[in-house]
Amino acid sequence: MVSVPVAPQTPPLPVAAPASRISWQSIAWFAALLVLCYAPILYRMGTQWATDENMGHGFFVPIVAGYIAWQRRDLLLATPRKSNGWGLFLVIFAAIEALAATLGAELFTARLAFVIALFGVLLYLGGTQRVKILLFPLLLLLFMIPIPTIIYAALTLKLQMLASQLGEQLISAAGIPVLRAGNTLTLPSQTLDIAEACSGIRSLLSLAFLSLVYAYFADKRVWVRWVLFALTIPIAIAANGIRVALTGILSEVNINLAQGLYHETEGFIVFVIALIALICSHSVVKFIANRVKRA
Repeated sequence: MVSVPVAPQTPPLPVAAPASRISWQSIAWFAALLVLCYAPILYRMGTQWATDENMGHGFFVPIVAGYIAWQRRDLLLATPRKSNGWGLFLVIFAAIEALAATLGAELFTARLAFVIALFGVLLYLGGTQRVKILLFPLLLLLFMIPIPTIIYAALTLKLQMLASQLGEQLISAAGIPVLRAGNTLTLPSQTLDIAEACSGIRSLLSLAFLSLVYAYFADKRVWVRWVLFALTIPIAIAANGIRVALTGILSEVNINLAQGLYHETEGFIVFVIALIALICSHSVVKFIANRVKRA
């Protein structure tokens, strides 16, 4: 009998742990529950987006935030899921806040409660690390909430004054005599009243949102993003002042150029110029940063 040597059995290779999965069923359940519970609040907020020119960008905020969150799905899958019980506490807290705010007719607090509840759901389902990954798109959602009325009124009044002052200086620089009394500019042929709609708050809110989105895709340095966000304030104020001055100058040529469709077109053109100024500011910031780094 011939003995055949038996080959030693190789130990089984270790099986890699399955990739962290996203519980789509749980997400769908909680999402449906959130929408159902906050449907009246979301409906009123959507109605304001459609009727309030200052909040026209609100429709784009959840779309952009959702796209950014979807871009980070691979990183989410690579991060272990660890449920955090504090998420349920935030959901309950948000529900109480929404109920109290609704009874007290405080729209801002009620709408903010929805974002807090969404934050709590994500914290409970995914844990702290996954919430950190989604922190930026979650913060972007704050731009879909109209600012409180008290803050809005104070901010609008301040912007009206700045726009009228800057408009007066630019009109005078163009060689046209102008007299300012508060928010009213008196020109040789007519009087311009810098109304609330011309305060520039719409441009400021939209430009602030776009600056964060642009900086997110254009530059990975966090400090650069904050610099660009801060620069939106002077850029928006300057752009609105230019719009006021342009309206005054054109009205001296033809009064119809300061009204109706012409006036709206001027506002659109000036906003585009503000966007270009923001992009140019980014180039200047990068140039300065590179020079400092080389020094």
